[in-house]
Amino acid sequence: MADDSNETPLEQPAGGSIEGNEASEETLQDEQGAQETELPKQVTEMPADMLAGDAESMDIMEMETQPPPTTADNFSVDAATPETEENELSITTNPHESGADVTEGPSEEREETAAITGTLEDIGEDEQQVPTEPQWESKAPTRLPRSTKVEQDLQQIGQKAQESDQKNLRDKESLADQESQNIQAGAEMSQEETGSLEAPITASSASAKEESLVSSATPGLLFEEDEHIKTHPISLSWAFGYNSHLPVYSLLDEENRVILYVSSHTAVIHDILRNRQYHLQGHSNSISCLCVSEDRRWIATADQGPDNLIIVWDAFSGIPVHTIFDSHPEDGVGAIAISQDAKYLVTLGAGKVQRVCIWKWTSPEEKPMWSVELQPAFGYQNYIVFNPKNHKELVSNSKTQVLFYLWDSSGLQYSAPHLTDRTFNKTVGFFSQSVFHFGNLQALTATSGGKLVVWDAVCPPSMPASLCVKPQNRKAIKLMYVQKDALTVLTASDSYFVTCDVKGHIKFYDGQLQLVNWYSHFKLGPIQSISFSKNPPSPASNNSDYSSSCTINGQPFIIRNFILSTLDATVLHVTAEGTKLDKLMEEAKEAVNAIACHPSQHLIAIGSHCGLLKVWDFVQTKYLISRIFMGASIQCLSYDPEGSFLAAGFTDGSVYILDSISLENDCKELKYSKGPVTQISFSHDSQYLATADEKYSVTVYKRILKNGERSWEHLAGLHSHYKPIRNIIFGVLLDSDQPRLLSLGEDRLLVEYDLGSSSKEYLAVLRRDRIEQRAVPMCLAWYPPFTPEAFILTANNQYKMKLYNATTKMCRKTLLGPTYGSPLEKIQILPAANSQDPQKRYLAYITKDKVGLQILPIDGNPHKSSAFICHPGGVSNLASSYDGCHVFTAGGNDCIVMKWEINVNALEAAVSLGGEDLIPFYNLLDGGRDGEFFRELEDYFYYAQLRSQGIDAMETRQVSTHIPLEEVPFVMRAMGFYPSEEKIEDMINEVKFSEYVHTGKQVTNINLGDFIKLYINHRPAFGLSMKEIQNAFQVLGYGTENGEIVINKGDLLQQLQCRGAAALMEEEIPEEITAEIFTADILGLPTPESDETETEKNYELTSSIESAES
Repeated sequence: MADDSNETPLEQPAGGSIEGNEASEETLQDEQGAQETELPKQVTEMPADMLAGDAESMDIMEMETQPPPTTADNFSVDAATPETEENELSITTNPHESGADVTEGPSEEREETAAITGTLEDIGEDEQQVPTEPQWESKAPTRLPRSTKVEQDLQQIGQKAQESDQKNLRDKESLADQESQNIQAGAEMSQEETGSLEAPITASSASAKEESLVSSATPGLLFEEDEHIKTHPISLSWAFGYNSHLPVYSLLDEENRVILYVSSHTAVIHDILRNRQYHLQGHSNSISCLCVSEDRRWIATADQGPDNLIIVWDAFSGIPVHTIFDSHPEDGVGAIAISQDAKYLVTLGAGKVQRVCIWKWTSPEEKPMWSVELQPAFGYQNYIVFNPKNHKELVSNSKTQVLFYLWDSSGLQYSAPHLTDRTFNKTVGFFSQSVFHFGNLQALTATSGGKLVVWDAVCPPSMPASLCVKPQNRKAIKLMYVQKDALTVLTASDSYFVTCDVKGHIKFYDGQLQLVNWYSHFKLGPIQSISFSKNPPSPASNNSDYSSSCTINGQPFIIRNFILSTLDATVLHVTAEGTKLDKLMEEAKEAVNAIACHPSQHLIAIGSHCGLLKVWDFVQTKYLISRIFMGASIQCLSYDPEGSFLAAGFTDGSVYILDSISLENDCKELKYSKGPVTQISFSHDSQYLATADEKYSVTVYKRILKNGERSWEHLAGLHSHYKPIRNIIFGVLLDSDQPRLLSLGEDRLLVEYDLGSSSKEYLAVLRRDRIEQRAVPMCLAWYPPFTPEAFILTANNQYKMKLYNATTKMCRKTLLGPTYGSPLEKIQILPAANSQDPQKRYLAYITKDKVGLQILPIDGNPHKSSAFICHPGGVSNLASSYDGCHVFTAGGNDCIVMKWEINVNALEAAVSLGGEDLIPFYNLLDGGRDGEFFRELEDYFYYAQLRSQGIDAMETRQVSTHIPLEEVPFVMRAMGFYPSEEKIEDMINEVKFSEYVHTGKQVTNINLGDFIKLYINHRPAFGLSMKEIQNAFQVLGYGTENGEIVINKGDLLQQLQCRGAAALMEEEIPEEITAEIFTADILGLPTPESDETETEKNYELTSSIESAES
């Protein structure tokens, strides 16, 4: 092994100690303190703001607050966020007795969803002592205002308990008797406080002695709980795939093989042997980093994006115990680590200017103890870790710079030691990961050049030895060449350093960096992470099968079992004894866009851009068969209605028709598309197959009888659109069994093809219809036959859903669709269940990042729809099972497919709570049923009756609840909604033919209730935007010298009068009208402040609808 060094060699062998005098003195004091305070009871620190003790008797001691921070020279210090330990209490409990729960909320009124906070405390005053596991109260997920009386009572309790504790320390001989007295006194005082606190805080608990769900949890309990009642219309049931760029952790080993990984915005605890998953859901953005405590009890996850969160979970119960809001409001969290004693978290921001924050997550304080901003010149720091021996030391690295940190009462300090290729006259490479030495003060960093950088605290002769531990004294003293392949992972386990590389090799080194053993025969891809079991290895014996180390003495190489994860999405378990390798998961390593469900079995096919095609039994969650298409990328999949074939479309324009069971080719490759195939569909009789590609073409294949065998051949293709094709669907012609084919494009054209008249190389078009004027259609489906009239359902980018007559393509109805942040991207009618009411069907849909469920028939009621975040990075496809009980979403670039369980009863309950008849629509009006807007509408309704009867009529007025259809446009405009002529025609036709199928007669008038529904469904989903008016002025107006777009007064009056608008007083209108003048002065509407304000209002409207549904 090469040794490139220009300074002193490694100072100590494995297990050696090179700590200075100061460190030795601190260690001696720590040991003495531990001996003096060694009590036979569990010591747990809980904040006064969220007491959740589970012991019936408690000794309460006040904590001394830390001194204010001071700024050290030559360090970067942020003194604006000092550590705050005010109002924290240390609670000493007897582990053999159950306790009363005392819970108190902090002074802030902000709620923290599902966060149950608590703190840990070391024995005595030494913070480096590893504490026992904290106890939590899980019955108080929200924070309540602090009670002044409670604070005073707790202070009195703390004083008494502190006096009692000091007496214990002075008199060790009477420790047992004194402890018993303290326990009894603490129990009496806790019960007094519980009587006044528990009722308002833990209303759901029947007794003060109820045990915390977190403190009573044990390993494996997570999967032993009974199935919870589904309270949401859609709930995550299974996640296929994981984020291979994040580490995979081993939580339990041996008889319970449980691992932790990330799937999009969800952390998944996966019991491999029992084939079960538990999902930790709480993030609205994709999880960017995670970490696990040394004892595998606490899991911390963080994300990047708006409203980013840090959530700490209890791994035993799956309960979120603490949530940190707005930790890094710029861009979220890029890296996270937890200390050896599980008390502290460190986070690295993901912004352009990174910020390092130290959190005492067991404290109710919402701000970090210390934070410091890093210089952009250091590069993007993507890895950080605590020193296991001293949680006040940390190390992080980017590709080009390693930083060392030290924090104490004076603040957070860091240094950036200099290291370039000239330092040792050797190529260093890019840094990957860093770790502290387990036996001395050194640290190591792995590089892409196959080298290890050794850092040590170098002390000049003039500097006292006690100051050498500070981070600015870290220097690179060695550059160890260990291999030629790039190192991707560097960590420490027991008394070994472990490295992993891009070739899938794992090597173990002792404390002197001498190679002890290695694994090079696994034939893996680049290793992303390695996680060792928390169970210590079994000692060697005559019957053990450990491999021998490569040292001279050849002793058995005893290590823990470990989990490997690779960048090509493979997870493996290695049993150290016998070197047994088990493949746990092998998932897609590139984008997943293609999913399809079998029409009669519980099977789902998943295809990815890496060419991997897998078929799963999604009820048993069992992998059945797979096939890899080398060098090809699967873009779309479809089963035929009989379930015999599986068609796959590829990005190179080719189509494969496979046997649905064996995945073998049913015919030769079909390659007639000029671009990537984006849509693929079979006809109802499995005789036709149609595809759409990115070149705006539709291609049709036909099944024929050739040489006595059935095979597929190319029929014809057509460049039928001039913008991307959103959907192709097959249907059945009315009064026949012949298939019909339609395609819908972003060019607003709905094209129907004449398959019966088509021939070889000629695809006939039956008709083309422009179905939208301004909106862009996004998707379409065949509407269920609720009435004798057949409809086609479409959704557009203005949050509207429309019903078109299947034959005439006339727009028969326009309805308000789901408004959850983005328009509908895909829709799918769920198959009807056997026991289901035929007049009640359901529709599944996806938006940009959500999956939702809609009750049919659609009427614009917002309570009939519900949506949940499924893939924050974007959802690319949707599929439903044949029985309508499950829907599946593909996340595209996140390589994840999620299975969602449908619970229609929960959605029906939400509809009932939302009100019946017109109540949901009244709530969508400004001010509701009792508001000024509704009263104004009633007045306009009466005025319309006067107009229809004649303004100058002298006869007695006939007042009714209806107005003629001709008055509808005038009332709409009076209410501030200015529809186009096409929209007016659609509204009139919608009402006029609403009963034609049943009665054969046209409707000539409309009542107030139906008018309100018509108004709600047709008006813009988020009101009239200033941008729309400005676009109109761009078309109708002209530019001035000032650069404004204006319309001449005469032209405007002429246009308004020609369109039937009421006469305007010319003297009240300026000669040149801008969009702002037209909006504010003529229309009388408020002018939006900015697009951001408008977006906020739209978001508030969407949020109010979601809140009403929940």
